[in-house]
Amino acid sequence: MKLTKLSLRTRIFILMTLLVLIASIMIAVIAIFQYKEEAEEYHSERLDRKEVAIRENIDFIIRNTTYKESTENIPLIFKAPRKFGINELSTVHNLPVNIYDLDGKLLIKSPETFVIDTLDRQIDKKIIDDLGNDFEKKTIIKFEKKGINYQSSYTFISDSKGKPIGILNLTYLEDDDLITRELKEFLKRIGEGYLIILLIAITLAYFLSKYITRSLKTISETIDQTRLDKRNKRIQIGDTSEEIYSLVNAYNSMIDELEESAAMLAKSEREAAWREMAKQVAHEIKNPLTPMRLTVQSFERKFDPNDPNIDQKVKEYSDTLIQQIDTMSSIASAFSNFAQMPAQKSETLDVVKIVGLALDIFNEDYIVFPSEKEKIIATFDRTQLIRVVTNLVKNGIQAIPEDQIPKIMVNVFTEKEDIVITVADNGVGITEENKKKIFEPKFTTKTSGMGLGLGMVKNIVETYKGSITFTSQEGKGTVFKVKFPKE
Repeated sequence: MKLTKLSLRTRIFILMTLLVLIASIMIAVIAIFQYKEEAEEYHSERLDRKEVAIRENIDFIIRNTTYKESTENIPLIFKAPRKFGINELSTVHNLPVNIYDLDGKLLIKSPETFVIDTLDRQIDKKIIDDLGNDFEKKTIIKFEKKGINYQSSYTFISDSKGKPIGILNLTYLEDDDLITRELKEFLKRIGEGYLIILLIAITLAYFLSKYITRSLKTISETIDQTRLDKRNKRIQIGDTSEEIYSLVNAYNSMIDELEESAAMLAKSEREAAWREMAKQVAHEIKNPLTPMRLTVQSFERKFDPNDPNIDQKVKEYSDTLIQQIDTMSSIASAFSNFAQMPAQKSETLDVVKIVGLALDIFNEDYIVFPSEKEKIIATFDRTQLIRVVTNLVKNGIQAIPEDQIPKIMVNVFTEKEDIVITVADNGVGITEENKKKIFEPKFTTKTSGMGLGLGMVKNIVETYKGSITFTSQEGKGTVFKVKFPKE
């Protein structure tokens, strides 16, 4: 279960308990880290002290020897038994002492005291490289054997004139028994102390969380019962913190204002609903008026009494006008009955023919309509299909700049069990910013219109379990694609 899903009381209790646990763990970690650093510092300083003492003894032996001070004579100088031999050095300082020549070859070694066969007859080349030509330099190698840690130091031995004649190696055992016992004892005591503190913290956390959340629980229960359609109770609460008191005052003020504005809100919602309905009706009525106007203008422009086909053309114009008048009539009927605009019908129709009739309204040469088949039968509402096509074509025409030769391409074809209608224009295209909002009601990029057309087209298509999508490139145009099942 996530912490955010728990009650505030439980979260306060858990967090206070965790705070004590984390504090105790951090102190334990810091203590272990501190003891470890102190142990390392202790062993390093102890090895330094022993090395200084052993080097002073070695310098004394070299300066008081009867042998020539040279690398070759080191085994003779420190050979046992001697009063100042290597065995005596190792015994006095309780450290294995080993001396190598400058090439890293073992010259003489003391008996091992706690490391068995850890030293080779030849120093690793890397150690010699680390020492280099710096006669004051010291190299320390750390290693582990059978779970015990060791430090091995390498320094130069010089003759009385300061010339290096060998390499001194000391191996030091890191005995942490005492420090480990002290650490365990410290952790045991601090653990006992924090166990008592944890029990106290759990008790305090329980009562404190209960006290803090008591007022909040009362407020929560009252707010949960708040409704817009009834008279709500004010919160009455006793002594509490300043923050809770401010919250209660804010809620009581809100209740007072809520009662005053509830009636106004209901009235405003009713008015908004009527305004939205009026906008939709106005848009739907305006939609067929535009092609009617274009039809009349086309008729007026092309009317010729002497044309032998005048009767047929008049009939076509009349059919177009009657069709749009029927659409307006259905919209008015739907509005008067407070139903959908207009009511959905399921008719078996030829989609190619209906799309052609819808395009005849515009009667423009730049609207191209090649079809895949002569007939494509589907179940759809005739009026609604005409509205879909006219809305998309009108939208495409309005997207083409006045200084550009317009071109609208309409296609009807099938994809498996679906019918597809595409309307492509060579307009300005749709910006990336507007692509997400193109089907939103009342969204428009035009200076006129209410932006309801594409939203209504989407609703019509989805009513028949279809979909509408589009692709667009700025400056090149847009293609709308309507897809719906045949039945």
